[in-house]
Amino acid sequence: MTTNRTPERLRSLDVLRGFDMFWIIGGKPVVVGLVALFSVEASDWLGNRLQHPKWDGFEPYDLIFPLFLFIAGVSTVYSIANRLAKGDSRANLHRHFIQRGLTLVLLGILYNGLLSRDLASAEGWGEMRYASVLGRIGLAYMFAALIAANTQWRTQLIWVVGLLVGYWAALRFIPVPEFGAGDLDPGHTLTDFIDQHVIPGKLYKDDRDPEGLFAVIPAIATALLGCLTGQWLRRDDIGGKKKSGFMAIAGLVCLGLAWLWNINFPINKNLWSSSFVLNCAGWSLLLLSLFYLVVDVWQFRKGTLFFTVIGANSILVYMAPTFINFDYTNENLFGGALSLAGEHKALLLAVTLLAIKWGLLYLLYRKKIFLKV
Repeated sequence: MTTNRTPERLRSLDVLRGFDMFWIIGGKPVVVGLVALFSVEASDWLGNRLQHPKWDGFEPYDLIFPLFLFIAGVSTVYSIANRLAKGDSRANLHRHFIQRGLTLVLLGILYNGLLSRDLASAEGWGEMRYASVLGRIGLAYMFAALIAANTQWRTQLIWVVGLLVGYWAALRFIPVPEFGAGDLDPGHTLTDFIDQHVIPGKLYKDDRDPEGLFAVIPAIATALLGCLTGQWLRRDDIGGKKKSGFMAIAGLVCLGLAWLWNINFPINKNLWSSSFVLNCAGWSLLLLSLFYLVVDVWQFRKGTLFFTVIGANSILVYMAPTFINFDYTNENLFGGALSLAGEHKALLLAVTLLAIKWGLLYLLYRKKIFLKV
């Protein structure tokens, strides 16, 4: 595979990452509320799309987490190329990947309320939830980056297939005490059994955790699919439109494979099932294909600053509510005046809350202050 000698940053990655994060930093109530001004039925329908299914199934809101991990995989390829071009050794690369992965795990524990626990007692540590979104991202990124830095794309593809098939086989054929093999009901799966006995502290639910440890295995495949996409994008012997078109085709293929696998291994975010990985990879490829075509190929960048500002400090904006009570600030600044808006107060407060967060991010963006992990 022929690649660029001097890696360039893809603007579309920051825009897409910002679009992804937009929905969890306050975009959801704003968009749903604006739609409700015109049609309550459409607003209800959209609101249902922007929530997670209880177990099996897929809604667009399920894509936020895996899309972020997929984008991290794409970015990793550019990071590796950058560091090697500057003369960094592979040993330093490995150290960086491990350090970054473990830092994200620690940030995830911090996000879960580490500082609010009585850390002087065993009870305080026992009440902690150690599994987290950032922890899943950190571990999956770390292993995917180590694989990507030391193997060619064909080997990485073999890793993806092996991880997905191996995970499916484990959940289908390894018996779980009391429930046997192949039981995919909540709390009955091999994933749940391992998490119950391996993860210290408490789980998100009594018998399971959607960000548990065993499902890191298929999450590595999500990140590796991003790495494979990044290597395709770095090729200098293929035009931008062809790259975009190939990603779209690859996305449709992934969606087709996910639909077929769903028959035997349901699409399930809680389990991060193999069909879920392919389904999310398909939608991620389609979105990146579109954003890459518009932002990097056609260079249409008007209005993209809004999402770029969010995407450039994604970890910071995710962690910020741990230390800043944005709702309290928003209510004190605007709550009184917006009471005059009557039934529209909730929507306007959602708009001002998003504006406060975006304004802070924009200030940091202008001053080139970015949280690097």
